[in-house]
Amino acid sequence: MATVTLPGSAVSTRYHAIGRSTVSGMPEWQRLDSDLRHGIDIVARVMPFRTNRYVVENLIDWSRVPGDPIFQLVFPQLGMLSKTDFDDVRTLVEAAADVESIGRAVERIRRGLNPHPAGQLTHNTAKIAGRPLPGVQHKYRETVVFFPAQGQTCHAYCTYCFRWAQFVGMPGMRIEARSTADLVAYLKAHPEVTDILITGGDPMIMATRTLRRYIEPLLAPELEHVQNIRIGTKSLAYWPQRFVSDADADDCLRLFGEVAAANRHLAIMGHYTHPIELQPALAREAIRRIRDTGAQVRMQAPLIRHVNDAPEIWSELWRTGVRLGLVPYYMFIERDTGPHSYFAVPLVRAHEIFRRAAASVSGLARSAQGPTMSALPGKIRILGVVTRTELTDRQRTVAFRNGSSSAVDPREQLLVCDFVQARDASLIQTVFFAAFDPGATWLDQMRPAFGQERFSFEQAGERTAPLHAFTECLLD
Repeated sequence: MATVTLPGSAVSTRYHAIGRSTVSGMPEWQRLDSDLRHGIDIVARVMPFRTNRYVVENLIDWSRVPGDPIFQLVFPQLGMLSKTDFDDVRTLVEAAADVESIGRAVERIRRGLNPHPAGQLTHNTAKIAGRPLPGVQHKYRETVVFFPAQGQTCHAYCTYCFRWAQFVGMPGMRIEARSTADLVAYLKAHPEVTDILITGGDPMIMATRTLRRYIEPLLAPELEHVQNIRIGTKSLAYWPQRFVSDADADDCLRLFGEVAAANRHLAIMGHYTHPIELQPALAREAIRRIRDTGAQVRMQAPLIRHVNDAPEIWSELWRTGVRLGLVPYYMFIERDTGPHSYFAVPLVRAHEIFRRAAASVSGLARSAQGPTMSALPGKIRILGVVTRTELTDRQRTVAFRNGSSSAVDPREQLLVCDFVQARDASLIQTVFFAAFDPGATWLDQMRPAFGQERFSFEQAGERTAPLHAFTECLLD
């Protein structure tokens, strides 16, 4: 397999990271307003910041900065910290405080940003004989998530990243595995597992020889129940050279082909946040080369304010992706971690954006599911808004049986949700109702409908219990 000559003119062939300590060397940086530069520097002391020359030269329209969506996506923004937290760090920096003092303030702020949401450190850990397995999470019945240690960084960091704590050196916050030995042993003991998601960070930051050490053991005959290997990656958008011109690009593609030859399905879970990421010729060449190996590329991303919170952005993203052979998969809701308040879109508005985007594309692009939040009990999808009078007789009966008052206004608006995925598989495809709240952006801001004190799947403040009350309550 011959390495392809890079298409396009403004394309770097050697990876060059840009971070807080090196960004001043960018000509584009020097043209920015000094207050903007200073603000980015302050926020970058708290949140991770890394981009690279490919992103800077090919994806950002510098005439639109700071409003450019990719600039918002990779450069820390002033609104990502509360005014109090921002001022605390700025005061220390401008006073030339010692490193320890600044570090203590930064650590305090980070700890207050819910660094590991959805029970990542407490509810997913896989165990063998009672021993926790580092870097292995059994998230759903059929799906295990694996965090290879060498893949816990990225070619560039997204400002909204829900795994930002992996990158900032917080003690006890890094999830990683050093080998596949524990993973293989666990999989042998769990034949119900059909899917492995290799994630990070970004596994494609690894050299192919390292990636091969993690993937090859999964192809063994004794693990034939593991039919699907997924790799979550942003590299197709942030460094497509990984599949085209990097020194081991061809070897990487050969490895992908070996997965198909072993009668396994390889799904590259491409994180595409904006259609501009699909425009460079190099990005399209990377897609073509991957698909030629027999692997499938799916596209997913969260709905992010300031970046992609408009239906026409999503419809263009899906249409372009389908034309290039990608499969639209998820529109996620921004997780309740880090700078959630800056990037979050209210659930009601998120559904409207999704609905309008889906209504303007063909059925091939409607494979996308959303808007969906990956919360503690599972993946919860927002299906829409109804009034009580629009419910079926059966739904009203179930609601009454679970505490609804007949005195409630029949015109009351309700948010309709279901479980796309769940820790308790019996919840999948079951529907529940929340009170209409145009400002709610996450599960913990949602209130149960019908006058109930809590959702029926919520027990002792932990939303993992079975959805007994609404199992029957399916929309017609």
